[in-house]
Amino acid sequence: MKWQQALKLCGLIMGLMFHTHGAAQSEQSAYDVVVATTDSVMQVLKAADQAEQSAPDQYYADLKQVMDQVVDYRGFARGVMGPFAGRSYYQSLSEEGQQRLRQQLEEFTAVMRDNLVETYAKGLIAFAEATIEVVEPEQASEGRAVIEQRISRDNDQPYRVLYQMGQSREGQWQLRNVIIEDVNLGEIYRSQFESAAKRAAKAVGCGDGDTACLESVIDTVISTWGAEQ
Repeated sequence: MKWQQALKLCGLIMGLMFHTHGAAQSEQSAYDVVVATTDSVMQVLKAADQAEQSAPDQYYADLKQVMDQVVDYRGFARGVMGPFAGRSYYQSLSEEGQQRLRQQLEEFTAVMRDNLVETYAKGLIAFAEATIEVVEPEQASEGRAVIEQRISRDNDQPYRVLYQMGQSREGQWQLRNVIIEDVNLGEIYRSQFESAAKRAAKAVGCGDGDTACLESVIDTVISTWGAEQ
């Protein structure tokens, strides 16, 4: 399955995770969260086509509201930035540079949030009639979990999906990454970020160790993110 297809399917997958209230989450396992949300979100999907056509802005806003409760946007954005938000690079910067990098991470987190919501909202529509099976894990790990889900539509072979989840300091389960078949979405986005950064650095002639130039490169990638996705 090509990664473009995986991103489309991810609309359904992420949507299935984005209808959970934080208070209830803290009392549930990661598996419980997936199971409890699937039924309610499938009801949302059945009406999603009409809602998206008649009031897309409201549809996106409603989806964003429920996504905000469970997605670790900041952690996801940091992972996508890869070495550009890593410890080694951060420690190589001046105090001013470190402050600027923290600001860039916050800016990219907001960009990723909007980009993901739009991508997933569009992807939801095609899977309103899907059949979902959640597989209970054999072992539970404290603070981290991988939950398998099998999604079938029409006569297609089921898609095997892995949710990589972690607990926040407050004990809430948050989605950190998704793997669809063999397609790791976090790695795809990270590869795209690195490729965009290399192109931007080449365009302006960044030299090794030129942190001011790299700061500008990161700004460029953030400001244009989504244009080529």
